[in-house]
Amino acid sequence: MGINDEREIEANLQIGPTDSGMVRLFIESQGIEVPMDFEPDEAEEIAEEIRAAAAAARARGS
Repeated sequence: MGINDEREIEANLQIGPTDSGMVRLFIESQGIEVPMDFEPDEAEEIAEEIRAAAAAARARGS
């Protein structure tokens, strides 16, 4: 499965801080739960990557 392969799967994504000072991405789909914890600096790097991907996708769509 690659990034361009489409799937008919629905998932719920929650993002927020944990009590221990981490940033958690929590993904739930079809009874499977995937908590992913990141240091705040790592989370900011991920956010920058998401922004860059959004800008690239926007450029391809126009």
